[in-house]
Amino acid sequence: MREDLVSLERVSKTFTLHLREGTRLDVVEDVTFAVEAGECVVLGGPSGAGKSSLLKMIYGNYRCDAGAIRVRSADGEMVDVASASPREVMRLRRTTMGYVSQFLRVIPRVGAREVIAAEGREGGLDAARADTRARDLLALLNLPERLWDLPPATFSGGEQQRVNIARGLIAPRTVLLLDEPTASLDAANRAVVIELIREKREAGCALVGIFHDADVRDAVATRVVDVTRFKSRHAA
Repeated sequence: MREDLVSLERVSKTFTLHLREGTRLDVVEDVTFAVEAGECVVLGGPSGAGKSSLLKMIYGNYRCDAGAIRVRSADGEMVDVASASPREVMRLRRTTMGYVSQFLRVIPRVGAREVIAAEGREGGLDAARADTRARDLLALLNLPERLWDLPPATFSGGEQQRVNIARGLIAPRTVLLLDEPTASLDAANRAVVIELIREKREAGCALVGIFHDADVRDAVATRVVDVTRFKSRHAA
């Protein structure tokens, strides 16, 4: 029996450009799809199609204007992120949803290992396990050990992204959102990330991602959802 961990039903989003006399920009329209345990659904479509906006709506950073975005919480309840309170969204993030964006935002002066381990503790790991897992991920992602206790703000873009990936993957959350996680990585580290994503899939995680690198997309996707097809269907 299919068990959806993420379900979008007729999700639409419009931005109002106040500096352009209130011009309304349709970002996504009537987007409907679901993701079950063990799936990696990749969002397809050209730049500007609204893929990143969809991820942000699932995570609760953006509100959708219409539709429902349901995420199965750790206790089995389907929570509609579109109408949930901020407290409910924060609970989902702590217990259920991980997010890897293209940008690393962390507290200044906190070392990389602690940044990652703290996310593990937040996600339910005990302190010792979180620290061990943080070390393991940093080693897997080929970040030199001499950097582990330095603040990530001092790192290169590729090094920061590896910290971002480790931070997103450390906790045993059941839903994982990935926004171009390999964009600034070399081939060796892309291969590591592909393997880590496969491990999450095999563990029963539901993943929704954006991958402009065709090789990475082909390696991890169980299905591609072209978000532009919903607009064309609606227009027809």
